[in-house]
Formats: sequence, C-alpha cells, structure tokens
Amino acid sequence: MAEQNPNNRFKAEMPTIPGVAAGKSRPVSRGITPGQIAAGLLVLLAAMLAVGFAIRPRRAQAVAAAAPAQIEVPSSKTSSPGPEPAAADAQSPETEQVIATTLEMSKAWSSKDFLYRNPVSDWTIPAMLVRLPVGSATQASGYWAFATNAAYGNCKLEYITDLKRLKEEYGYRRARHPMLVNPCNRAVIDPLKLSSLPGGAWVRGEIVQGADMRPPLAIEVKIKGQNIFANRME
Repeated sequence: MAEQNPNNRFKAEMPTIPGVAAGKSRPVSRGITPGQIAAGLLVLLAAMLAVGFAIRPRRAQAVAAAAPAQIEVPSSKTSSPGPEPAAADAQSPETEQVIATTLEMSKAWSSKDFLYRNPVSDWTIPAMLVRLPVGSATQASGYWAFATNAAYGNCKLEYITDLKRLKEEYGYRRARHPMLVNPCNRAVIDPLKLSSLPGGAWVRGEIVQGADMRPPLAIEVKIKGQNIFANRME
C-alpha cells in the first residue's frame, strides 16, 4: 500500500462538478470595471431626467388649478364723465362775478371799485370798473375793468377825473377827460387809447406821460341783462 503524502492528509477532496474536467480550476471573476460603472450611472441619470420631465407638466397643471382667480381692484380715482378741462382753461378759468349793474354805470366816466377773486390762487385783488364814453352800456366794449395794483411794484393806481389836478400835480396839460395815474413814477395812462404788448397783444390804456412798464392788468367783463360780470383777468 502506497504511503500517503503527509501534506495531503488533512486536505479535503474537491467535489466533482459535471461538465468540468478534473484538475481544472474555475475562472476567477475580476469584478466590475470603471467603464461599466460610468455607463450604469449614465443610464440611471437618463431615466431620472425622463421621469422628471414627465411629472413636471402634471405638477404645473395642479398648481394652476389650485391657484385662486385674480380679482381686479377698482382704481380709487373717481372718473368724471365728459372730457377733462384743457390746460389753458386751468391757467385762466372763467369765473363770472357780479361787480355792478348797467343802471349804476349809465353815466360816461363813472367808476366803481370792486374786489376780483382769482379762482386759481383764491386771492382777492382790488380792481375798478370805468364806464367809457364809447360803446353801448349793454355791450362789454363800453366798459374798462382793470386791477388797481400796478402790474410791477407795489404802487396803487389812481383814477383822476379832476383835470385841474392832472395839470397841477402831474403836469399833464393835454387832458380832456379823466386819466389813470401811477403816483410812484408819475406816469399818466389814457383810457381811450390802446397799447401793444410784446407778442402782439393789444390792451386798453396807453402811457402818454412818464415811464411805466405797461398799462394795468385788464379784467374781461360780460353783460347779462342788467348785470355786469367780471369774467377773468389777463
């Protein structure tokens, strides 16, 4: 009987596997390569993106359905019917103020003091109405209304009907009718003449003596029945 190798005494016998030749060992697996891992990650990322794009439209539809309907809040500014006034009307609005009657102003060169209320600033301005010897008492052309404060400076204009006073105090010897004077610069203004302002506008009153910037600021008048209205000031 052949002696057994002492080194193989405790070595287990390998089982016999059908189809595998005795003495041949099975191939040893080398594991997953880095290329295979990268390919798998790419496949997984593509799948996740596809799922995300599929879910997003449904989520957007759900949010839109759950959002409350928009409510329009009306503007707090109350709109007035009709067109808005023009800028020119806002700068010189018409405000009819009764200042006299045609009966009390029937005599030529008669005059009356009144206060004109400026509708823009709401200030009251001292003014005067003079009945001219030309034109009809029922027509606006028969009157001259003006602010008694000089257009420039703080002087108050004075209406003088005494021709002797005009000659002695102001040295104006050609007066044949009442005149308007400026006591500060001793200018004499003729109510029957017109003056041209820069820009081509014509106003009543011409400076016939002395030096002044311009005639007084005119006030437009209107006649309705027997009432005389101050309409607006230039």
